[in-house]
Amino acid sequence: MRHVIALDVGGTGMKAALVGDDGALLHRARRATGRERGPGAVVAEILDFAAQLRAYGVEQYGEAAAAAGIAVPGIVDEERGVAAYAANLGWRDVPLRALLAERLGMPVALGHDVRTGGLAEGRIGAGRGADRFLFVPLGTGIAGAIGLDGRVEAGAHGFAGEIGHIVVRPGGTPCPCGQRGCLERYASASAVSEAWAAAGGDREADAADCAEAVASGDPNAVRVWQDAVDALADGLVTALTLLDPRTLIIGGGLAEAGEVLFQPLRTAVRQRVTFQKLPAIVPAALGDTAGCLGAGLLARDLLNHTDRTEVTP
Repeated sequence: MRHVIALDVGGTGMKAALVGDDGALLHRARRATGRERGPGAVVAEILDFAAQLRAYGVEQYGEAAAAAGIAVPGIVDEERGVAAYAANLGWRDVPLRALLAERLGMPVALGHDVRTGGLAEGRIGAGRGADRFLFVPLGTGIAGAIGLDGRVEAGAHGFAGEIGHIVVRPGGTPCPCGQRGCLERYASASAVSEAWAAAGGDREADAADCAEAVASGDPNAVRVWQDAVDALADGLVTALTLLDPRTLIIGGGLAEAGEVLFQPLRTAVRQRVTFQKLPAIVPAALGDTAGCLGAGLLARDLLNHTDRTEVTP
């Protein structure tokens, strides 16, 4: 059975799968990154994990995977196949595509984690059928993936989609990027957690607790939540003005609040648009499998490109 290896590397853990030609997840596995032992150990864990997946494919399906796809965080040079920088993993300029290709003996595609997850959401998830979409996961930070006709735009330097660093509150809260008032300092899951913990005096409170309090009508929670929604709407309208997507897909931890988030967000965006066309604003559909599924799509795209090249006169 022809299949590919899909790897989704996070800050502390990795998710992996063997993916069939029909897109089915044939086998799933998880493993720690080992980042506490340094960036070299992380790279070694990735290579070992991928090799184990290759061996499993041979054992179960009688042949090695035809290709591999890997999604990693940070700054990614997809064209050169280099993981340029990741603060959480401590690496710089790791030629990950070449290292994996040598270890596995197969073609390898390297992608940025959010863009790879966005690719999956656009093709087989909440954005399926949309020629233009914007995928925005609301997690520790806020990133974005710009979908165009079945692919995701990386930009000239690999920074396309960094919506979390749109300044929505000029002169506001300092951001690690060096600016003040960035969107992710107000509307990420971590920002909501900080604001709710401060408002309630409970240092252990988080965004999920805030969402529950909003649903129960707590006025302090409603205020904290609405501040985040207003900031998010400001940032999204800027993105809509620039990109004009047909579908806006919201994912990440904050989106797990469901209509507690989506009802006021749709209202806030609608109130802010003037000439812009209002896109469909929908929750992400693939959850934490998006990165793996997207990595599988990257690998299958490699094979499809090879197949087309081989039959071209």
